[in-house]
Amino acid sequence: MSNGNSPEDERPIEDVSHDAPEDVSEEARPSVGRALQQARIAAGLTVDDITTATRVRIAIVHAIEADDFTPCGGDVYARGHIRTLAKAVGLDPAELLAQYEAQHGGRPEPTATAPLFEAERIRPERRGPNWTAAMVAAIVAVIGFVGFTFVKGGDDGGNEASVAEGAQPSSGESASPSAKPKKPADPKPEPSDSAIAAAPADKVTVKVSATDGRSWISAKDHNGRLLFDGLLDQGDSKTFQDNEKVNLVLGDAGAIELYVNGKKIEDDFQPGAVERLTYTKGDPQVG
Repeated sequence: MSNGNSPEDERPIEDVSHDAPEDVSEEARPSVGRALQQARIAAGLTVDDITTATRVRIAIVHAIEADDFTPCGGDVYARGHIRTLAKAVGLDPAELLAQYEAQHGGRPEPTATAPLFEAERIRPERRGPNWTAAMVAAIVAVIGFVGFTFVKGGDDGGNEASVAEGAQPSSGESASPSAKPKKPADPKPEPSDSAIAAAPADKVTVKVSATDGRSWISAKDHNGRLLFDGLLDQGDSKTFQDNEKVNLVLGDAGAIELYVNGKKIEDDFQPGAVERLTYTKGDPQVG
């Protein structure tokens, strides 16, 4: 819970100075955190309201309004929080981000994404045994065995002819019959880790993909248990399953593409819009 639930209690104390010039200079413009706080109070919203709407933790909201961006975990996440909070209180994110970059040395270099938000990587397919080499070796062994048997059978036929006087062995009886080599059975292909399984009919399956930018998402099962809470970078995706339903909160629904039970959701989500959705088994329906 926040320290104050009333936006009036959180109004900043105006700094009254008789020496201030009449014209407001660029340096007198409110800081990023102060501008967010003033806009929130002007909109009649508490910190609890902002946390509920954006899913940004209360402690981080308080820190940002105090111009302390350390709890954000880096410039990339600080920029994301500023954009989310600005949209929630009705400010232009571009102006605040430009002011933040000017005060913190320009746009930051890309940083490595935390392990929690890593994209689902396709694991390399395991290599099976080299069946081609094994088959070649088996065929060579069988051919050698047949040739050896044929030569040995020919020698035995000659000896029998010399003992049995007047016997005329036929050409078909000169060599002992040999069993035909059996071709090794083709190995069963191992299932690929990258194969996409069909969505089971007795569950609800929801795939969330950040196709048009970064977005914070939250997913819970039918018992309210948290399945995921974090950021998806552009190109990342997450898949969730439950026996009854999946509850979603999308921080920037316009950047998200949804597939429910194998079907694409065609809803026209607006960029920056926060959407709360529920999907169940059967035909996809927005809850």
